[in-house]
Amino acid sequence: MLKPLLRKTHLFAGLFFLSALISCSHDDDPVTTKPDPDPVKPDPVVTVTEYPVQNPFVIPKEVQYLYDNENLSNITLEVTTEEWNKLLSYYDQNPNNEEYVAATFSYAKGGSAENLTNTVGLRIRGNTSRRRPEGTTGQTHSATAPDWHHASFTLNFKKFDKKQTFHEAEKVNLKWFKDDANYVREVYCYDLFERFGVWTAPQSGYTTLTIKIKEDNKPAYFGVYQIIEPVDELYLKNRKTKFTTTTGNLWKGNYGASLKYADRSKMDIENITLTGKDYTPVYDLKTNKKSLESAKDQLSDFITQLNGKSGDDLKAYLSQKMDVDLFVRTYAVNVICGMWDDYWKNTNNFYFYFDADGKFYFIPYDYDNSLGTSLLVNDSGKQNVLNWGDPSNPLVLKVLSIPEYKALYIKYLNELKDPKYNLFYVKNSQNRITKWQDLIRNRVANDTDEDMYIGDAPAYWGNCSFYNLHGSNALTNYFMIRAANIPAQ
Repeated sequence: MLKPLLRKTHLFAGLFFLSALISCSHDDDPVTTKPDPDPVKPDPVVTVTEYPVQNPFVIPKEVQYLYDNENLSNITLEVTTEEWNKLLSYYDQNPNNEEYVAATFSYAKGGSAENLTNTVGLRIRGNTSRRRPEGTTGQTHSATAPDWHHASFTLNFKKFDKKQTFHEAEKVNLKWFKDDANYVREVYCYDLFERFGVWTAPQSGYTTLTIKIKEDNKPAYFGVYQIIEPVDELYLKNRKTKFTTTTGNLWKGNYGASLKYADRSKMDIENITLTGKDYTPVYDLKTNKKSLESAKDQLSDFITQLNGKSGDDLKAYLSQKMDVDLFVRTYAVNVICGMWDDYWKNTNNFYFYFDADGKFYFIPYDYDNSLGTSLLVNDSGKQNVLNWGDPSNPLVLKVLSIPEYKALYIKYLNELKDPKYNLFYVKNSQNRITKWQDLIRNRVANDTDEDMYIGDAPAYWGNCSFYNLHGSNALTNYFMIRAANIPAQ
């Protein structure tokens, strides 16, 4: 059974075996020492412009300051030995726990520094990136020989002071670059969403992380992290100019959220305790938790109507209940970036929001398995864009069953790869990636002794190890292969 390997809550143990089963359909030897069998022809002179997004979303200026791809900030957390040992103990009791410990917070960028007056909440987060940040099970902090590990964290600025925020943010997520030697995949995808007018994508940027155990003589430099906007109530408020209201029902789609069956027993509120049994529903309600039953009614009706309609009736329903253009844009970016651990293929990694007017909004999330990190499809660069995922997952296929929306999807894929736009085209993508990597290159080496350099390869457990982002070989460069496999309009 593949199901245990598909869940993001499980580590990718056994993926080498799965990779062998789902072998990449690349026909050529990717050894780079051979003469380039298909060198890139010189580009014609093209004036590159920004894509003309209609009514672009502008995140509040204060929030923009945190999610910055142009400048590198540094976050320093100071934690007492007692609180740090609590964090380690909580992980040992339940790796999926959401218990916070207290830390002091400092932030520096562009020559200025800021310190929050009161302590902030610090906890471990993530799915496959969730790890113990020091030592092994049962060990407490070692001041003389600490064994640091990369781990992902959530910072909650309001945990111990309900009035405290930082640049209007209540929380931020800090994510290490697990299995991404390029240090860029998810940053690139979220940036591309924004460039293409997909305002539902979270904001993200680069920061560095230093953790100082208060009683130690030396701080621990954890290296370069991605700072990501959490999808929560504040995420909705940050987009109040786009939504009708920000008080609707926000759901997280966990593994199995196919939107195929209106099974109310799978719709609930996540319950994570320190010592008890965790409960994670397939559809996890994140807002309006006191109105769970009415939220279930709304979701059940949407699933029933979506699956029960076709043809003109379906088109009329979709045009009323969705921003179809936004959804089609979202999936054009998703597929061109090769994100297979998504709703369509793996019923995973997305949120959705029902606005007060009942309109459904799809929210893309978690894009580290992209840009040539291929699995569960034969080859993420060559997979048919009209047959990307599981045909039993209805949402995308229902939308694309309408000829007008299918044509729009193909149109957007072609716009994304168009050399004249600063979007997905290989040279334009490489220029942006080079700029970001130059920003962080000298800060990557760190005290965990993990992920110590910037490389150019997909995750080791994938089935297409030959892919690169910087190369100029049309048989191995992900951008070139994906663009070559987009159907013409």
